[in-house]
Amino acid sequence: MVMCWAPECKHYNQRETCKFFKFPKDAKERMRWKKFIRRSEEPGPGAFLCSCHFPGGKRENGPQLFQHNIAKRFSYTSPEKKGKKRLKLTRSDVAEALANITRTQSGIPEDIHQVEIERATSPTASIEATENIYLNPQPSTSRAADDKDILSTTMLNAENYFLRRELEQKESMRRTAFTYEEICHFDNLVSLYTGLPNAGIFDSVYQLLENIEVNYYLEWNVDKISKKDQLLMCLMKLRQNFPHEDLAQRFAVSQATVTNIVITWIHVLHEILYKQMMSSIPSRNKNKTCLPNCCSTFTNCRIILDCTEIATMVPRSSMTAQKATYSAYKHKNTWKALIGVAPNGVVTFVSDLYPGSTSDKKIVQHCKILEQMETGDLILADKGFLLKDILPPGVNLNIPPFLVTSQFTPEQVYRTETIARARIHVERAIRRMKCYKILDFIPYSLQSHGSCVVQVIGALTNLQPPLIREVAQAYSSSTDNE
Repeated sequence: MVMCWAPECKHYNQRETCKFFKFPKDAKERMRWKKFIRRSEEPGPGAFLCSCHFPGGKRENGPQLFQHNIAKRFSYTSPEKKGKKRLKLTRSDVAEALANITRTQSGIPEDIHQVEIERATSPTASIEATENIYLNPQPSTSRAADDKDILSTTMLNAENYFLRRELEQKESMRRTAFTYEEICHFDNLVSLYTGLPNAGIFDSVYQLLENIEVNYYLEWNVDKISKKDQLLMCLMKLRQNFPHEDLAQRFAVSQATVTNIVITWIHVLHEILYKQMMSSIPSRNKNKTCLPNCCSTFTNCRIILDCTEIATMVPRSSMTAQKATYSAYKHKNTWKALIGVAPNGVVTFVSDLYPGSTSDKKIVQHCKILEQMETGDLILADKGFLLKDILPPGVNLNIPPFLVTSQFTPEQVYRTETIARARIHVERAIRRMKCYKILDFIPYSLQSHGSCVVQVIGALTNLQPPLIREVAQAYSSSTDNE
């Protein structure tokens, strides 16, 4: 006779129908069973447990059901699988669907169908149908089968109709394209999406580009959206750096079309706004016509220079490329560009992109900006621009003095402050350029177009209001007089 070894359990094999399981030989599993049973004695070789202590009566579930934990048990019912949700239709919905289906398949006037629908849905319809059954008896079996087939077909047709209508509504909502017409009456939205101050400036830029022949980057034309919306998409990419998936959804086009439009119009803007309109630096005589007070001591100033860096991904092509783009100043891989502004804050020069480890002097020497300098010109720059040995004859450089003694002399302090007041505007212009979020990080896909992107953004910042308040006031007063 085999007795159950669990406390307070009196089951034995000759009286009960439950199964009996012997204690496992594995030490870990045997300890787990003892922990569940809560007996201080060590089970001997003849110790068994009845299946009543195992959930489902299965040994693999382990002994869990005992008198000491009866109050902690709870019932659990496995959730049923949810079936496919069926579309619920009312009687009026079915009647409406039938009317629409029948109306499209035949030329019967709508008012006749309306009469039939009213009769079918009227309260007396069922009474009339019952009277017809008794007055005009039909074979019950065949009539019931026919009625069942008709009802099944009717319900399927009605369900298909409503599902098709719902799909068409969702499709029409999803494919509603974003256009310039939606924002052209709101200058704040135009500024938000494009960086241009108002719709008038946007229209002026579009008039410059409207009649040019566009050769698309991917060598296939885009006719689905207008040129004005293509310009809007490109400016939105530059200003807000929306992902191509986002722009594709907004304008109801494919991602390949977005890529084709954005890169094409970047080069179009580069050709018109930068190459044609910023091909040369304004002369110092032209700068004197709009010289702010901060540059009154530098009347022969031609340009103010500074460099900026833009983060990029770590090159995977070679260790040499990684070393070249690593900036010791930014402590990451960057591209570097030279920015030049006139004394009134207008961006007049943007160089190509160079690896982040390139020195300021090397960039100035390579970008050929010194070739545009003339005798008598003055360049303002920061301390890092040690250019005196490469300047053309008659061209001067003015940078803040270096500290070679314990402290600056009063003359050196005054000179430093004077240069800083004039040179600060190039940093403000760079800050305006950095508001275009595409310059937060240049991905691998845009590296070959990075120079064009930076130069286009430099040109676009000139379409914003003047950077210096004094110049802005003078411009506003001249506009009012006109």
